[in-house]
Amino acid sequence: MRTVTVVGASLSGLYAARELRAQGFDGRLVIVGDEIHEPYDRPPLSKDFLTGRADESRLALTDAEERAGLDAEWLLGVRAHGLDARDRTVLLDDGRTLSTDGVVIATGASARRLPGDGLTGVHTLRTLDDARALRAQLVHGPRRVVVIGGGFIGAETASSCAGLGHDVTVVEAAPLPLVLPLGPEMAAVCATLHRRGGVELVTGTGVAALRGSGAGASRGRDATGPERSQDGPAGPAVTGVELSDGRILPADIVIVGIGATPNTGWLTGSTLALHDGVLCDEGCVTGLPQVVAVGDVARVGGTRAEHWTSATEQPRVAVGNLLAGRTIGTVRALPYFWSDQYGARIQFAGRRQKADTVRIAEGTIEDGAPGDGGLLALYERDGRTTAVLSVDRPRPFMKARRQLASHQGRVEPAEAAVANL
Repeated sequence: MRTVTVVGASLSGLYAARELRAQGFDGRLVIVGDEIHEPYDRPPLSKDFLTGRADESRLALTDAEERAGLDAEWLLGVRAHGLDARDRTVLLDDGRTLSTDGVVIATGASARRLPGDGLTGVHTLRTLDDARALRAQLVHGPRRVVVIGGGFIGAETASSCAGLGHDVTVVEAAPLPLVLPLGPEMAAVCATLHRRGGVELVTGTGVAALRGSGAGASRGRDATGPERSQDGPAGPAVTGVELSDGRILPADIVIVGIGATPNTGWLTGSTLALHDGVLCDEGCVTGLPQVVAVGDVARVGGTRAEHWTSATEQPRVAVGNLLAGRTIGTVRALPYFWSDQYGARIQFAGRRQKADTVRIAEGTIEDGAPGDGGLLALYERDGRTTAVLSVDRPRPFMKARRQLASHQGRVEPAEAAVANL
């Protein structure tokens, strides 16, 4: 294999490039990125960067010395628009064609949008440019901010906006924010963080329309309905959000945080199997020879995980399989994510199922919220621990997480997990 092309100058793309060199690939390495920016860390965008506590230099994932060591050709600000497996070429939207022996697909995902988000003051928060635009609007004194979507990005952004002194409302179509990953008991506990942070939480209703000055209403959808992106020049300024129950929330700024869509459009016609991501086996290997996928765009063994840990752990296995020409290793990482909201750190690891019960192993719940010392909750099934949630209990959480990871394929008895914390 003489040439490998990494499509996506993302976190997972950078890690794949590192692994290629670390695992002995000394041929031509090409990294294609649709943004003009070199790889940067996304989690701070909704937190320290948005609030001004971190500048862009702290987002960088690589530096000049490492880039020199990688000895890669960086093609930034150019988008891939096709993959020709028969001719082993990657097609770029500037007309260039890259001949390659192997391909790592690391194109990530894009923020879902609402119709009407062309109104001035309507934002998504996925890229550095998104964060720049939102931060520029947040510095002009107190604003009425409506965040649509109570997931991790929505919650973190709401927390940052509240910390900057804005009047913030979060709209969540589900009965509780984060109910799918955390379950109703712990989602209810985390929901109190919004209220404790001075943020109004509106649940169980979707968005019918975004309203703009002089533009009437632009029909919208709730977070589960069909998606439609609206491009073009900015229209009138947003003035409010109309809910599906008829209420209208006044708004100077609207932040849409309703999930992300994997960037697979450029692969249409490539014969790759696509279904909410690039379908891969458990080793990140696709159905095309010498093509692997990693990060937010990859559906590995039936699961697509939009988490930092997946993006950093998958490339090692994927690159090993790419260089071997077949699946010789599989991804066995324990699902893990974290979120910083309202001064609290939420950490979760494991695989929760609907039938799991939840037990507070450490700490307390006071008035529906975590006590001053936080809490550690164990998810249990048939007397065994399947997942763990922590709010401000990082040390015992890490011990429980290590135990879960060491028992992949069999779960630790719950009493033993508590005893070993």
